[in-house]
Amino acid sequence: MSLGQQLAPHLPFLRRYARALTGSQSHGDRYVRATLEAIVAAPGEFPREVDPRLGLYRMFHAIWNSTNYEESPENMSAADGDGQEAIARARLARMTPLSRQALLLTAMEGFTPEDAAYLIDVDTSEVESLVAEALREIEKQTRARVLIIEDEPIIAMDIETIVRDLGHEVTGVAVTRDEAVALAMEDRPGLVLADIQLADDSSGIDAVKDILAEFEVPVIFITAFPERLLTGERPEPTFLITKPFQRSTVKAAIAQALFFDQATVPAV
Repeated sequence: MSLGQQLAPHLPFLRRYARALTGSQSHGDRYVRATLEAIVAAPGEFPREVDPRLGLYRMFHAIWNSTNYEESPENMSAADGDGQEAIARARLARMTPLSRQALLLTAMEGFTPEDAAYLIDVDTSEVESLVAEALREIEKQTRARVLIIEDEPIIAMDIETIVRDLGHEVTGVAVTRDEAVALAMEDRPGLVLADIQLADDSSGIDAVKDILAEFEVPVIFITAFPERLLTGERPEPTFLITKPFQRSTVKAAIAQALFFDQATVPAV
Protein backbone atom coordinates (compact mmCIF):
# COMPACT_ATOMS: atom_id res chain seq x y z
CA MET A 1 0.00 0.00 0.00
CA SER A 2 1.36 3.42 -0.97
CA LEU A 3 1.92 6.21 1.55
CA GLY A 4 -0.94 8.17 -0.01
CA GLN A 5 -3.32 5.25 0.49
CA GLN A 6 -2.22 4.90 4.12
CA LEU A 7 -2.79 8.59 4.82
CA ALA A 8 -6.10 9.06 2.96
CA PRO A 9 -8.41 7.77 5.76
CA HIS A 10 -6.84 10.18 8.24
CA LEU A 11 -7.10 13.37 6.17
CA PRO A 12 -10.71 14.28 7.11
CA PHE A 13 -9.77 14.16 10.78
CA LEU A 14 -6.58 16.14 10.25
CA ARG A 15 -8.74 18.79 8.57
CA ARG A 16 -11.02 18.73 11.60
CA TYR A 17 -8.06 19.22 13.92
CA ALA A 18 -6.54 22.00 11.80
CA ARG A 19 -9.84 23.89 11.68
CA ALA A 20 -10.34 23.60 15.42
CA LEU A 21 -6.76 24.71 16.03
CA THR A 22 -7.08 27.79 13.81
CA GLY A 23 -10.80 28.50 14.25
CA SER A 24 -11.18 28.81 10.49
CA GLN A 25 -12.06 26.31 7.78
CA SER A 26 -10.01 28.09 5.10
CA HIS A 27 -7.04 28.75 7.37
CA GLY A 28 -7.00 25.19 8.69
CA ASP A 29 -7.30 23.69 5.23
CA ARG A 30 -4.33 25.74 4.05
CA TYR A 31 -2.15 24.14 6.73
CA VAL A 32 -3.31 20.66 5.74
CA ARG A 33 -2.63 21.42 2.08
CA ALA A 34 0.85 22.69 2.95
CA THR A 35 1.46 19.50 4.94
CA LEU A 36 0.54 17.29 2.00
CA GLU A 37 2.68 19.36 -0.35
CA ALA A 38 5.64 18.92 2.00
CA ILE A 39 5.12 15.14 2.09
CA VAL A 40 4.90 14.94 -1.71
CA ALA A 41 8.00 17.11 -2.11
CA ALA A 42 10.09 15.10 0.35
CA PRO A 43 8.52 11.68 1.04
CA GLY A 44 11.79 10.48 2.56
CA GLU A 45 11.29 12.88 5.47
CA PHE A 46 7.99 11.30 6.49
CA PRO A 47 8.49 9.52 9.85
CA ARG A 48 8.20 5.83 8.95
CA GLU A 49 9.00 4.54 12.44
CA VAL A 50 5.52 5.43 13.74
CA ASP A 51 1.89 4.79 12.77
CA PRO A 52 0.93 6.66 9.54
CA ARG A 53 -1.66 8.77 11.37
CA LEU A 54 0.88 9.81 13.97
CA GLY A 55 3.41 10.59 11.24
CA LEU A 56 0.84 12.70 9.37
CA TYR A 57 0.06 14.82 12.43
CA ARG A 58 3.78 15.11 13.16
CA MET A 59 4.34 16.53 9.67
CA PHE A 60 1.41 18.89 10.16
CA HIS A 61 2.92 20.20 13.38
CA ALA A 62 6.25 20.78 11.66
CA ILE A 63 4.44 22.99 9.12
CA TRP A 64 2.36 24.67 11.83
CA ASN A 65 5.39 25.54 13.94
CA SER A 66 7.43 26.85 11.03
CA THR A 67 4.71 29.05 9.52
CA ASN A 68 3.57 30.44 12.87
CA TYR A 69 7.09 31.30 13.99
CA GLU A 70 6.88 34.95 13.00
CA GLU A 71 3.30 35.53 14.15
CA SER A 72 3.24 37.72 17.23
CA PRO A 73 0.57 39.67 19.12
CA GLU A 74 1.80 42.88 17.49
CA ASN A 75 1.02 41.46 14.05
CA MET A 76 -2.42 40.11 15.00
CA SER A 77 -4.76 42.90 13.93
CA ALA A 78 -8.27 43.19 12.54
CA ALA A 79 -6.75 43.38 9.09
CA ASP A 80 -5.66 39.74 9.34
CA GLY A 81 -8.63 37.94 7.78
CA ASP A 82 -12.29 38.28 8.66
CA GLY A 83 -13.78 39.27 12.00
CA GLN A 84 -13.77 35.71 13.33
CA GLU A 85 -10.09 35.19 12.56
CA ALA A 86 -9.23 38.60 14.02
CA ILE A 87 -10.88 37.82 17.36
CA ALA A 88 -9.33 34.36 17.31
CA ARG A 89 -5.87 35.80 16.80
CA ALA A 90 -6.37 38.26 19.63
CA ARG A 91 -7.41 35.48 22.00
CA LEU A 92 -4.64 33.19 20.80
CA ALA A 93 -2.12 35.85 21.67
CA ARG A 94 -3.19 35.60 25.32
CA MET A 95 -2.54 31.90 25.80
CA THR A 96 0.14 29.29 25.28
CA PRO A 97 -0.17 27.57 21.86
CA LEU A 98 1.19 24.29 23.21
CA SER A 99 -1.60 24.03 25.77
CA ARG A 100 -4.28 24.33 23.10
CA GLN A 101 -2.54 21.77 20.93
CA ALA A 102 -2.30 19.34 23.84
CA LEU A 103 -5.99 19.83 24.62
CA LEU A 104 -7.18 19.19 21.07
CA LEU A 105 -4.85 16.28 20.41
CA THR A 106 -5.95 14.37 23.51
CA ALA A 107 -9.57 15.42 23.99
CA MET A 108 -10.74 15.79 20.39
CA GLU A 109 -8.37 13.64 18.34
CA GLY A 110 -8.04 10.86 20.89
CA PHE A 111 -4.25 10.64 21.00
CA THR A 112 -2.66 9.27 24.14
CA PRO A 113 -0.61 11.65 26.28
CA GLU A 114 2.49 9.83 25.00
CA ASP A 115 1.49 10.39 21.37
CA ALA A 116 0.55 14.02 22.03
CA ALA A 117 3.93 14.57 23.67
CA TYR A 118 5.63 13.17 20.55
CA LEU A 119 3.58 15.40 18.26
CA ILE A 120 4.24 18.66 20.08
CA ASP A 121 7.75 17.67 21.18
CA VAL A 122 7.40 17.84 24.97
CA ASP A 123 7.80 15.35 27.80
CA THR A 124 4.78 13.14 28.45
CA SER A 125 4.59 14.49 32.00
CA GLU A 126 3.90 17.97 30.62
CA VAL A 127 0.82 17.06 28.58
CA GLU A 128 -1.64 16.83 31.48
CA SER A 129 -0.62 20.20 32.87
CA LEU A 130 -0.81 21.76 29.40
CA VAL A 131 -4.37 20.47 28.95
CA ALA A 132 -5.43 21.82 32.34
CA GLU A 133 -3.85 25.18 31.50
CA ALA A 134 -5.76 25.38 28.21
CA LEU A 135 -9.12 24.64 29.82
CA ARG A 136 -8.56 27.21 32.55
CA GLU A 137 -7.61 29.92 30.08
CA ILE A 138 -10.45 29.21 27.65
CA GLU A 139 -13.05 29.03 30.40
CA LYS A 140 -11.88 32.42 31.66
CA GLN A 141 -12.56 33.90 28.25
CA THR A 142 -15.90 32.35 27.28
CA ARG A 143 -19.53 32.15 28.40
CA ALA A 144 -22.52 31.41 26.17
CA ARG A 145 -26.16 30.40 25.88
CA VAL A 146 -26.43 27.02 24.17
CA LEU A 147 -29.12 25.33 22.04
CA ILE A 148 -28.94 21.51 21.97
CA ILE A 149 -30.40 19.63 18.98
CA GLU A 150 -30.49 15.95 19.98
CA ASP A 151 -33.33 13.39 19.81
CA GLU A 152 -31.84 10.75 22.16
CA PRO A 153 -32.94 11.74 25.71
CA ILE A 154 -29.99 10.20 27.58
CA ILE A 155 -27.44 11.80 25.27
CA ALA A 156 -29.28 15.14 25.41
CA MET A 157 -29.23 15.05 29.21
CA ASP A 158 -25.55 14.20 29.23
CA ILE A 159 -24.72 17.08 26.88
CA GLU A 160 -26.87 19.46 28.91
CA THR A 161 -25.00 18.49 32.09
CA ILE A 162 -21.65 19.08 30.41
CA VAL A 163 -22.78 22.49 29.14
CA ARG A 164 -24.04 23.58 32.56
CA ASP A 165 -20.95 22.24 34.33
CA LEU A 166 -18.87 24.50 32.09
CA GLY A 167 -20.87 27.49 33.32
CA HIS A 168 -23.01 27.99 30.22
CA GLU A 169 -26.79 28.35 30.01
CA VAL A 170 -29.00 25.98 27.98
CA THR A 171 -31.70 27.79 25.99
CA GLY A 172 -33.51 24.57 25.04
CA VAL A 173 -33.30 21.00 23.76
CA ALA A 174 -34.86 20.29 20.34
CA VAL A 175 -35.57 16.85 18.88
CA THR A 176 -36.68 17.84 15.35
CA ARG A 177 -35.64 20.33 12.68
CA ASP A 178 -38.75 22.48 13.08
CA GLU A 179 -38.45 22.54 16.86
CA ALA A 180 -34.78 23.51 16.64
CA VAL A 181 -35.47 26.42 14.32
CA ALA A 182 -38.42 27.60 16.44
CA LEU A 183 -36.34 27.51 19.63
CA ALA A 184 -33.49 29.36 17.96
CA MET A 185 -35.81 32.09 16.70
CA GLU A 186 -37.54 32.40 20.06
CA ASP A 187 -34.38 32.56 22.17
CA ARG A 188 -31.26 33.25 20.13
CA PRO A 189 -28.36 31.01 21.27
CA GLY A 190 -24.66 31.82 21.25
CA LEU A 191 -23.74 28.21 20.39
CA VAL A 192 -25.53 25.26 18.78
CA LEU A 193 -24.74 21.59 19.49
CA ALA A 194 -26.45 19.48 16.81
CA ASP A 195 -26.96 15.84 15.96
CA ILE A 196 -27.49 14.97 12.28
CA GLN A 197 -30.30 12.40 12.39
CA LEU A 198 -33.34 13.62 14.34
CA ALA A 199 -36.51 12.07 15.78
CA ASP A 200 -38.88 12.58 12.84
CA ASP A 201 -36.21 11.62 10.27
CA SER A 202 -35.52 15.29 9.72
CA SER A 203 -31.94 16.52 9.47
CA GLY A 204 -29.89 18.42 12.00
CA ILE A 205 -27.82 19.68 9.07
CA ASP A 206 -30.93 21.29 7.57
CA ALA A 207 -31.90 22.72 10.96
CA VAL A 208 -28.49 24.34 11.27
CA LYS A 209 -28.71 25.72 7.71
CA ASP A 210 -32.10 27.28 8.56
CA ILE A 211 -30.70 28.86 11.72
CA LEU A 212 -27.57 30.15 10.01
CA ALA A 213 -29.74 31.75 7.32
CA GLU A 214 -31.16 33.99 10.06
CA PHE A 215 -28.03 34.76 12.11
CA GLU A 216 -24.43 33.69 12.61
CA VAL A 217 -23.67 31.32 15.46
CA PRO A 218 -20.89 28.76 16.06
CA VAL A 219 -22.02 25.15 15.57
CA ILE A 220 -20.66 21.85 16.83
CA PHE A 221 -22.02 18.68 15.21
CA ILE A 222 -22.14 15.60 17.45
CA THR A 223 -22.92 12.56 15.32
CA ALA A 224 -22.46 8.84 14.82
CA PHE A 225 -22.15 9.54 11.09
CA PRO A 226 -19.08 11.79 10.62
CA GLU A 227 -18.62 10.54 7.07
CA ARG A 228 -21.74 12.47 6.07
CA LEU A 229 -19.98 15.72 6.90
CA LEU A 230 -16.28 14.93 6.36
CA THR A 231 -16.57 14.42 2.62
CA GLY A 232 -14.00 16.91 1.36
CA GLU A 233 -16.45 17.77 -1.44
CA ARG A 234 -18.41 20.60 0.17
CA PRO A 235 -18.04 23.05 3.03
CA GLU A 236 -17.37 21.01 6.15
CA PRO A 237 -17.94 21.91 9.80
CA THR A 238 -15.10 23.40 11.77
CA PHE A 239 -16.15 21.46 14.89
CA LEU A 240 -17.26 17.82 14.68
CA ILE A 241 -17.48 15.21 17.45
CA THR A 242 -18.00 11.52 16.76
CA LYS A 243 -20.37 9.39 18.85
CA PRO A 244 -19.82 7.69 21.19
CA PHE A 245 -17.97 10.60 22.74
CA GLN A 246 -16.00 11.31 25.88
CA ARG A 247 -17.14 14.19 28.07
CA SER A 248 -13.69 15.72 27.76
CA THR A 249 -14.11 15.78 23.98
CA VAL A 250 -17.35 17.76 24.20
CA LYS A 251 -15.83 20.16 26.72
CA ALA A 252 -12.82 20.75 24.47
CA ALA A 253 -14.97 21.37 21.39
CA ILE A 254 -17.27 23.79 23.23
CA ALA A 255 -14.31 25.68 24.62
CA GLN A 256 -12.66 25.92 21.22
CA ALA A 257 -15.83 26.94 19.35
CA LEU A 258 -16.54 29.74 21.81
CA PHE A 259 -12.90 30.73 21.93
CA PHE A 260 -13.08 31.65 18.25
CA ASP A 261 -16.49 33.33 18.33
CA GLN A 262 -16.37 37.11 18.32
CA ALA A 263 -19.79 37.41 19.98
CA THR A 264 -18.86 35.31 23.01
CA VAL A 265 -18.44 37.40 26.12
CA PRO A 266 -15.64 36.89 28.67
CA ALA A 267 -16.51 34.88 31.74
CA VAL A 268 -17.07 36.85 34.91
